[in-house]
Amino acid sequence: MRRFTEGFYGYVVAMLVCLAGVGLFLLVTPQSRTEHIPRIDFSIDAANTRRAAPYQVWVPEAVPAGWIPTSSRTTDESGAGGTAAVTWRLGFATARRSHAMLGQSDEKPAAEFANRMANSSQVTGKVQIDGATWEQRVREDKNQRSLVRFLPDVTVVVTGTAQWDELSALAASLKQQPRTP
Repeated sequence: MRRFTEGFYGYVVAMLVCLAGVGLFLLVTPQSRTEHIPRIDFSIDAANTRRAAPYQVWVPEAVPAGWIPTSSRTTDESGAGGTAAVTWRLGFATARRSHAMLGQSDEKPAAEFANRMANSSQVTGKVQIDGATWEQRVREDKNQRSLVRFLPDVTVVVTGTAQWDELSALAASLKQQPRTP
């Protein structure tokens, strides 16, 4: 028995026992071969933002087919000069499994919020979506495209790695929601 557990043969036996254990573990561990993207319900954050924001909030009324809302976050922070800003970010996995995000804020100056969300201050064009003019911005090194709309009381940014048609679909789905007291 001593010859069997020493030297090269002992090493081989130990490796076979370890590999058998790993194989057994992989055999009994449940594995999923399907994609799972966690879905969230953003209606609570939309309602909370409508209560907290001094502006009318833009909410996707009908999320494009095949899109999955994946993240939502509302922040109420003091900005430069002691002014408060309410910001809502809503993220999606698109039907093509790219990323798209809606961001809106009353942060002043508005250009800083837009530049930060778009990762660019360079306007590359303008586009009309449902009668509204949006700035187009591109950040090539991050594969990021952005649509920016400056309104008197809020800045709305639709951005992500999604293609222009997907970002335009998200922008077109936005409807202004009245504030709730």
